[in-house]
Amino acid sequence: MRRADRLFQLVQLIRGRRLSTAAFLAQRLEVSERTVYRDVADLQHQGVPIEGEAGVGYRLGKGFELPPLMFTPEEASALVVSARLAQSWVDPAMAYQIGSALGKILSILPPAARAAAEAQALYAPALPADDAARARLQVLREAAVARHKLQLTYCDAHGAPTQRTVRPLGCFYWGKVWTLAAWCELRGAFRAFRVDRMAAAQPLPERFSDEPAKSLAEMLRQLGATRATGLAERSH
Repeated sequence: MRRADRLFQLVQLIRGRRLSTAAFLAQRLEVSERTVYRDVADLQHQGVPIEGEAGVGYRLGKGFELPPLMFTPEEASALVVSARLAQSWVDPAMAYQIGSALGKILSILPPAARAAAEAQALYAPALPADDAARARLQVLREAAVARHKLQLTYCDAHGAPTQRTVRPLGCFYWGKVWTLAAWCELRGAFRAFRVDRMAAAQPLPERFSDEPAKSLAEMLRQLGATRATGLAERSH
């Protein structure tokens, strides 16, 4: 790693924690503690407001801003691939924002990094059959963020519809289908609803407040870390 890159990463590490010891920084940067002490001193001499001392820990003074981030060719390539994959999975509104953000990133990259990023040969075309489900994602995620209840017309595996009022908690993608993790008021329990089986999803004026017993964290706790795939399999 170039020293300039190491110094930049050092500032990032210190900024990301309330207090960083030299031992922690040395381990993350794969250098000696002596090198960390020297780098911190050099940064302080350059005007970076790093507070603290050897043997205690370091933190970054308030109000300090780093210059715009720059990416290596490998990092830029990873961003492009990630954006392409995400654009084919999310709703059109989010896909547009991803494309806009990616365009801004590419526009400020050095020529070598931009060329490497644009040369990536990994693509993820969206399937037309998924268009309806993807379009509905915007309604679901916006309701989850705004804490608005949803009225769902949901069809089971045999096509029989039911009406559900739910508290939307989050959307999960499983490689083939999206599911909505929610608290179902009809069942009085957590349920996962396949987005491609929703005939309709209407946000309601009624909002819900966060309750620990009906939260996404509690749903995941009940499923258990080793049974996370249960989100795609829960009965309704």
